[in-house]
Amino acid sequence: MVRSVVRALVRPEPPAMLTVREVAGELAVCRSTVYALLERGELERVWVWVGRSIRIPSASLEAFLARGRR
Repeated sequence: MVRSVVRALVRPEPPAMLTVREVAGELAVCRSTVYALLERGELERVWVWVGRSIRIPSASLEAFLARGRR
């Protein structure tokens, strides 16, 4: 019982890297808007060569939100 209470109180850490879809969900915008933010340099991107996909560091998303731009 103690373990279940501890698990309920401990909040899991966010992943270090997020997908475009995950960032769009966090910002409540479409994926096109996230790609536009990446092109303007408002969000940092990391290319993952396996699968040729983009990841956004969670720290970049947090900094973007701290700036208050949406």
